[in-house]
Amino acid sequence: MSIVRESDLIGIGKKFQIETDAGDNMVVVIHDDGRRELYRYDDEEHESRCVMTLNDDESRQIAGIIGGLSYKPKALETIEVALDDLRIEWYKVEGKNEGAGKTIGELEVRQRTGASIIAGIRDDETVINPGPSYMISPGTTLVIAGKKNNIKLLKEILL
Repeated sequence: MSIVRESDLIGIGKKFQIETDAGDNMVVVIHDDGRRELYRYDDEEHESRCVMTLNDDESRQIAGIIGGLSYKPKALETIEVALDDLRIEWYKVEGKNEGAGKTIGELEVRQRTGASIIAGIRDDETVINPGPSYMISPGTTLVIAGKKNNIKLLKEILL
């Protein structure tokens, strides 16, 4: 697991220093105005250099890409992310699933399970935060968020 150090930059925002398992060092500065600056530590120069500046929308788009909302490697299709009680899981809907061919609203996902479908991914199309009219088609990978028990209930109604 990487090491992350967080510190306040008074009048600027927050700074996050990240040391990865691979030994890379990175700094992310989040400005109060929404800009993000990415710095990489240069061992030869013994200093950090800004490699990119992003606005808020660009940052969120890249976060989705890095977080796997746009593409999930085959080896990671069933991986879970856990943040305290919150879990995020990827679930691939098969043609034999009872939930296939129904909308989120028809299945009453939130009301019956307490879990949320935060994205639907099929082929090259990603729908983030799909509404109740979103059709759950065979071959769609759903990104589901909730507590472990809530996600279990959602998987049961999809089966």
